[in-house]
Amino acid sequence: MTADIVPLPRPDRNRVEPAPSLEPMLAIAAQGMNAVNAVILARMQSEIPLIPALAGHLISGGGKRLRPMLTLAGAELVGYNGTRQHKLAAAVEFIHTATLLHDDVVDGSDLRRGKAAANIVFGNPATVLVGDFLFSRAFELMVEDGSLKVLRILSNASAVIAEGEVDQLTAQRRIETSEGRYLQIIRAKTAALFAAATRIAAVVAECGEDQENALDEYGRNLGVAFQLVDDAIDYDSDAAAMGKTRGDDFREGKMTLPVILAYARGTEDERSFWKAAIGGHRTSDADLAEAIRLIAKYDAVVATRERARHFAQRAIDAISIFPESRARAAMAEAARFAVARGY
Repeated sequence: MTADIVPLPRPDRNRVEPAPSLEPMLAIAAQGMNAVNAVILARMQSEIPLIPALAGHLISGGGKRLRPMLTLAGAELVGYNGTRQHKLAAAVEFIHTATLLHDDVVDGSDLRRGKAAANIVFGNPATVLVGDFLFSRAFELMVEDGSLKVLRILSNASAVIAEGEVDQLTAQRRIETSEGRYLQIIRAKTAALFAAATRIAAVVAECGEDQENALDEYGRNLGVAFQLVDDAIDYDSDAAAMGKTRGDDFREGKMTLPVILAYARGTEDERSFWKAAIGGHRTSDADLAEAIRLIAKYDAVVATRERARHFAQRAIDAISIFPESRARAAMAEAARFAVARGY
């Protein structure tokens, strides 16, 4: 894990580049996402009215749907012309949605994608149980696909995600959490599903191991970059842009990279502040403002985004084994967008 910790150079802030966009990925996936959304809509239904109501509260609430789009883009990248990717992309989205529902209960979140979190509207018990329902639907879709290899990849990813969430829970409010431990956590809780979502595209296309591994590496590194930026955004954007309450990570005592860097670079007095804040003893709005000031003082958000850029480039490099194509260009652009985004 520590082998991936690289120096964090400060970027040239005077350099101006065109803003990356997710539009090429959206264009690649547009037709396929219609089929994926139809599967999602059909499979979230139940004779128990609360289930589609609660699932729909989150599923219809926006979001980039990046993970299922990666499955579709990966399928185009490897030249697959079938339809198996549609159900599997829906399974990926159900796994992701289930983890979000469970996360909101664990974290006690108030907002998700700019509106009240499901646990606030429907209560914790119903939210957990509907999350379980969506996990079950995901596994039904995997079994229907009929590939044991696909089932192994996605079921393993589900287990790794759960392990990552538990690992994050045990690291919560522990100021001594290292950068290596942090990377281990986000590889599990976020990057594992990105990797599985892209890898299964190569499996359904019956590609060779090199292509499978390339798509896995693309998704895994993209997932790390994506989570790094998510953690930076918590200290660098307002609630309206984020779609969640600003400072959630701070108040929950999560040791994310901006905090790890600010703590490591701080004075003794500043470290004392961080110990109290992460320990849960300084969580007021004024304390959050002080945390944001210290993170800005030590360029911790800039450094976190620079690290994200490093992993995004690794993602782009991973798919360089494929011929140039519209799909490859879109996937590279999506990696750059993951770093540059502000929401």
